[in-house]
Amino acid sequence: MNWPARLHLRHIRSFLEIARAESISKAAETLNVTQPAVSKGLKELEEILGTRLFDRVGRGLRLNEAGRIFQAHAAASMSELMRAQERLARDGGAPARLSVGVLPTAAGDLLPRAALAFGDALPKATLHVLTGPNWLLFNHLRDGTVDLVVGRMPEQDSATGVTFEQLYLEDIVLVCRPGHPLLTAPAPEAGLPAYPLILPPRGAVISATVERYLASIGLPGLRAAIETVALPIGRKVVRMSDAVWFISRGVVADDIDDGKLRTVALQSPLLSGPVGISVSRAAPISVARDVFADCLRAAVRG
Repeated sequence: MNWPARLHLRHIRSFLEIARAESISKAAETLNVTQPAVSKGLKELEEILGTRLFDRVGRGLRLNEAGRIFQAHAAASMSELMRAQERLARDGGAPARLSVGVLPTAAGDLLPRAALAFGDALPKATLHVLTGPNWLLFNHLRDGTVDLVVGRMPEQDSATGVTFEQLYLEDIVLVCRPGHPLLTAPAPEAGLPAYPLILPPRGAVISATVERYLASIGLPGLRAAIETVALPIGRKVVRMSDAVWFISRGVVADDIDDGKLRTVALQSPLLSGPVGISVSRAAPISVARDVFADCLRAAVRG
C-alpha cells in the first residue's frame, strides 16, 4: 500500500495542532483526545513520510526543516478542505462566527474594507468586532474571547504563544483645523506651546513615542490640555478650536482625506511601529479566521 493511502485526515490535524502548540499535551487538549493518541498519530505520520518532523526542545517540540516544509503544504491542504466544507454548508449549515479585536487606528478604514470583503466571501458568517487598547486586545486573545487581533506588534510579555504578521507601518501625525496658524509657520514645533495640546493618555500604545518626540525637540514637560485617542472627542475639539492633536494616522485618515483636518509638517516623521495580524498558536484551525486574514491582506494591498 502506498503512503498516500495510509495518510488520514487525523494525521494532518494532529500534526498541525502539535506544530501550532509545540506540545503534544496542548494539542491533545485542543483536539479533545488523549495524549497517547496524539503521540501515536505523530509516530505513524513520521513513519509514513519516512522522516522526523520535530526536534525536542526541553519539554516541548519544535519543527525541523522537514516539518516546516510539510507544515506549509499540510496547512494549505487543510485550509482548502475546510473552505470546501464551508462552501457546502452555506445554504443549510450552521453559520460561522468570528470574533476580532481591533486597535482603533485600524478600525476606521482597514477593518471596514476587510469586513465587506469577508461578508462577500462568507455570506452566512457573523463578524463580531471589539475595539480597545493593545494590552486589552491581547488579553482577549489569550483567553479566547477573540480569534484574531488587528493591532500593534505585541510587547514581549504578550508575545508568548502568539504569531504576528506585519501588514503595514503606521506613523503618528499632528493634526489641526484648516487655516490653523501652525500650517504656515516656518518652524511649527517652536509654536506648539502657544496652542492647546491633545496627547495620547499614558498606557496608549503611541504615548511613549510622542513623549520621546517632544523631549527631542526641547519640550519634555509640555502639558496636555486633553488626553485622548478617541476620534469623536479629538476631532470635535480640534475642529472647534486652535487645539492640535498627536494621533495615529489611521484614526484620522478619513478626516485628512476629506480636508476636515490638516496635518502639520514636522521636521522628522514619527513612526509608531508595525500594525498586523496576531493569532494564538493554540487556536484551532478556522476557515473563517483564514478568510478574514486574507481579506485584511487584500485591503492593505488595495
